[in-house]
Amino acid sequence: MTFSIAHLSDAHIGPLPRPTLRQLAGKRGLGYVNWRRGRDRAHDMELLGRLVADLNAQKRDHVAMTGDILNIGLPAEFPAAAAWLSTLGPPRDVSFTPGNHDAYTRDAMPHLAATFQPWVEGDKPSETAFPYLRVRGQVALIGLCSGLPTGPLMATGRLGQAQVARFETMLRETREKNLARVVMIHHPPLRSGAPPMRRLIDAVALEAVLTRAGAELVLHGHNHVSSIVFLKSPASRAVGGRIPIIGAPSASSASRAPRFHAAYHLLRLERADGTWRVSGHARGPVAGSGEIVELREIG
Repeated sequence: MTFSIAHLSDAHIGPLPRPTLRQLAGKRGLGYVNWRRGRDRAHDMELLGRLVADLNAQKRDHVAMTGDILNIGLPAEFPAAAAWLSTLGPPRDVSFTPGNHDAYTRDAMPHLAATFQPWVEGDKPSETAFPYLRVRGQVALIGLCSGLPTGPLMATGRLGQAQVARFETMLRETREKNLARVVMIHHPPLRSGAPPMRRLIDAVALEAVLTRAGAELVLHGHNHVSSIVFLKSPASRAVGGRIPIIGAPSASSASRAPRFHAAYHLLRLERADGTWRVSGHARGPVAGSGEIVELREIG
């Protein structure tokens, strides 16, 4: 059995709508200044459009978008974010996990909940809280929410004890059903995953749950780089009992530095002899022409 996932993250779509002075109070004002002073040029919307067109031309079973579609959580950003997310496919085939920029301020949270509900809805009609569960064939897609409002200059995330506890139960139940468990989260799930002001605050607890209960693949964003590390877990059915934890770069990055090039990941889960193998490659623009091509192997 093979299941393919297109994974992208940190789109940071623009341009920003014009805010009111009241909307620029507090952290959002500093974020707006940063945007005007150069962050807008760090993200290329024309390139993002070409990446999405290439993604939609690929054969895939599901799309995982692991957060930061928005920039400073303005109310007017949310309709544009939903419209862009719709270009990736119908909500049944696209899963979303919020990032810190999607949950930028407290007054953004009601918009976040209402706007992205179709893309974070579990299979059961009553399932609207995180973590959510979507079963597609022999694959359990589990979405976590690490995005929360923080103070100025902070980009930390948190799951909270209740979400972590529900997550562990979900991992154990889906393992009993012999499903491949694919976990989606914005922040890196390991204690060493990001610097202190950008880290997942309860990464130690999450790492312990993944070690105890296992998973077959974890997808995240946040760091704007392509990465893969492995976490040993006796409860994982990944090859060698090592959970691949894969980070996607910013899908709209205008950086010329190879480490920060815009890309998305096209991944395959293949089952053989009771274990799951993850392989795939990154796709992004080739230097000079801008053509979207296969860049490097993953896994």
